[in-house]
Parts: sequence; structure tokens; C-alpha cells
Amino acid sequence: MSGPPLAFGCRFGGFPLPFSPVTMPHDPASRRLPIRPIDAASFAPFGTLLERPAPPPRQDRATPLENGRATATANLALVRSEPWAGLMPLTRLERHPFSSQAFLPLAVDAYVVVVAPDRDGRPDEEAAVAFRVPGHVGLNYRAGAWHAHMMTWDAPGTFAMLAHEDGTAADCVFAPIAPLHLDPEG
Repeated sequence: MSGPPLAFGCRFGGFPLPFSPVTMPHDPASRRLPIRPIDAASFAPFGTLLERPAPPPRQDRATPLENGRATATANLALVRSEPWAGLMPLTRLERHPFSSQAFLPLAVDAYVVVVAPDRDGRPDEEAAVAFRVPGHVGLNYRAGAWHAHMMTWDAPGTFAMLAHEDGTAADCVFAPIAPLHLDPEG
């Protein structure tokens, strides 16, 4: 495994867990990643889109909810997110090795997700992808999927988030990445 060490920790019950942040220097020549519209096939390696019941009016088990630890329980949290443009550059990605993580927009017009495949226990930065997601579409990251924190498109917003957590540092793993800017013109 190469690159800076991974950091462990996340938020549980509104309190930060032990976490060693790794800061990356700002590089004006940082990479630019185009933001493209999301579709189920492109997002499939990272999780499932939650769009509409098939068949209506209700779809049970719309997506797998993964929980790899008997000590972890469901945590339904409310998350406030800020617009992506003020959060650049991205300098880290996160994953939840033992739990899927679902986000359901409650008060969001549109939002941005950044994902990357795993390469030897770290995000494959060269294969990272950014998607614009309409505010009526939710998503569920599969356990272990590398992703950025939630970012709205142009106004702050609120999501319901569901993950299985036990309050330990194993809930969430962070990996520093080279500074990355998003390009809305894609």
C-alpha cells in the first residue's frame, strides 16, 4: 500500500470520534474532475440509486442494507450539507468498511457525489468520478465504497442518512487524496 496513512474515525451521535486529520498542501495545479449526470449503470460499482418504486406504490428491500458487525446498530441521522463550490479542493475520501450508507434528500434541489474504486485498500484517485444527482433521487453506497462527504449543488440542504455504526473508529475510514477540484461544465 502506498501513499499517506489512512485515518480512522467518523461522527457518531453528533460527536467526533478519534481521528488524525491529514492535511494536504493546496496545489493550484490540482486535478479537475468533470461533474456528469448520474445514471444507475455508472453508479452501480459504488451502490444503488433510489429513484421510484418498481412496481408502485411500494418496493420493499429497494437496496441491500449491509451490516458486517453484530455490534453495529442502525443509525438514522440528519445531515446538513453545504454547496460543493465552497468545499474545494477535495483532499480526502471516506468509506464505511462494514456498512452500506444511504442518503435520502429531504430538502435538496440537487447534489454532487464523488466516488472512486478501491485499489489496494485506498481510493483509486485516477478513476474517481463526480456525478450530479437530482434532489428527488436518493442513493445507497455499498459497504467499502470510497466517496466524498455529501455536497449540495447550490444551496445548503438536509439529508436523512442511514448506516450501521457502533461508535468505534472502524465505522469510517478516511484516505487523503491529491487536491481535486470539480468542474461543473463536465
